[in-house]
Amino acid sequence: MSLSPHNSQSAIQQLLTIQQLKKENRILHKKLERAEANSLQLEETTHKKEALLRQVIDEFKESQTALKQQSHELEQTCVDLKYAQAQLIQAEKMSGLGQLVAGIAHEINNPVNFIHGNLSHLEDYIYSLIKFLSLYETQYPDPGADIQQQAEEMDIGFVKEDLEKILSSMKIGTERIREIVLSLRNFSRMDEAERKFVDIHEGIESTLLILQHRLKAQHNRDAIAIVRDFDDLPPVECFAGQLNQVIMNILSNAIDAIETSLRNGALEQGASEQGALEQKEPQITLQTRTSTDSVTISIADNGTGIPQTVRERIFEPFFTTKAVGKGTGMGMAISYQIIVEKHAGKIECFSEQGAGTQFVITIPIQLISESQP
Repeated sequence: MSLSPHNSQSAIQQLLTIQQLKKENRILHKKLERAEANSLQLEETTHKKEALLRQVIDEFKESQTALKQQSHELEQTCVDLKYAQAQLIQAEKMSGLGQLVAGIAHEINNPVNFIHGNLSHLEDYIYSLIKFLSLYETQYPDPGADIQQQAEEMDIGFVKEDLEKILSSMKIGTERIREIVLSLRNFSRMDEAERKFVDIHEGIESTLLILQHRLKAQHNRDAIAIVRDFDDLPPVECFAGQLNQVIMNILSNAIDAIETSLRNGALEQGASEQGALEQKEPQITLQTRTSTDSVTISIADNGTGIPQTVRERIFEPFFTTKAVGKGTGMGMAISYQIIVEKHAGKIECFSEQGAGTQFVITIPIQLISESQP
């Protein structure tokens, strides 16, 4: 069957169109392949950039963490340096105080012993003279007018009677001074080994003697009463001078708290219309107890008390609620170190606002080897 020229031309045209379409299809296919390749390359590049960005972020976070750690370590180092410096200053102060107290005790001790030792001889001499005078009066009941006049002017009867009282007072006074000197020496412990068995009550009494001027009645308050509730304690192995330092620090704070409480009470009383508010008697209670292998020392006052927010930080270095220049914030921190680290013991604080404060110290009767310096 033969095609007409018109049909033949139409078929050729269709064939050309098909070939053109195939060519365009191949071109589009190649473009699509290139687009897919470019897309894959772009995706791969994006993944690489994302991975690189994540790596940079991770390295930044690690650097930031390391920087924070270094900053924290630097801050801690600064705190440790300040703490060590404060410890050195406090130790130097206590050492200076101990040397001063020991020196004063030594200087007082010599003349007091001289006076006290001669009082007994003086007493014997005076009694001998009075006995001789009485014998003279018996043998010569009617002396001359001059002697009678002199006897009346001197009031011999009163002199003989008062001499005994004077000697008794002088003996009591010198005994008291000797007790004070002994207490000063016990407080300083300059003539003893740093670590030894001691009488805890003796250290407490010595510390109270040092603070006696603050316990006495002042122009604006009564004397602070000391209530003792002491158990029969055995000798305790400790660093006596440092333990005395802890007791003195707690007692000083107790006196401060009582004075603050009385001062606040006086202000309230002044603001009251009645003007007759009854104030509680200032008082510090000292209690000691013993167990099988430890002793407990309790020091309680009826002062202002300590709020919980302050109580939680009371043993922190440099923390203080006192005005600038009134405290370093190291007293209780060093006390904590002395009790816990030096004596392997425990120190606790119990207090409520307005209800007073109690410190309880527990230390072993005999130090363990780990607590040795």
